Amino acid sequence: MSDPTAGSPEPEPIRIPDEDLDDLASTLARTIAEVRQHGVLLDRLGAGPDPVGAEEPGADGPTSVFILAMGGAEYAAELAALGNWITHVLLPVYGREIGSTRPWCARWYEHPEAVARLHGLWLAWQQLTDAEAGLIGPSTWHRDHLDHTLAQLRSPDGPFAACTTSPARPSHRVLATPDRLGAAA
Repeated sequence: MSDPTAGSPEPEPIRIPDEDLDDLASTLARTIAEVRQHGVLLDRLGAGPDPVGAEEPGADGPTSVFILAMGGAEYAAELAALGNWITHVLLPVYGREIGSTRPWCARWYEHPEAVARLHGLWLAWQQLTDAEAGLIGPSTWHRDHLDHTLAQLRSPDGPFAACTTSPARPSHRVLATPDRLGAAA
């Protein structure tokens, strides 16, 4: 039998208009972030019981999916997945300009309050942007989660208050908490 493709011309390459490249790159970045998130979730589902006691004897699963309840490698993996979402979804779309009334910290992962708030925001995003959340899910996420979280994080007295308020002068300092103040005395 002969090869039906023998002697046939090579197919034309696909051409994408320049104005569509940004959309394609954005879609690709979101897809990569989602694939990474799925990998983290699959790893979490495939992992055995947490040796530090995140599961109660006889419980059907972990007692919490919240990052502050995690430790060690599990915390590191969750923080990395959160970082991917922040880098590829949150900041490109909702980052806004840094200013004295809207500070930000490039080292947000060193601020426990920021990690906790951003993780909660990400968990809500995962649930409310899922197809099962329905058509109103994303709107609910914006109203009930995004707006409040960003207002808290980026307020002049929020966790980034001592950090960057001007992109020309990057700054980072984790503010002392009452617990740290007591330790210093």
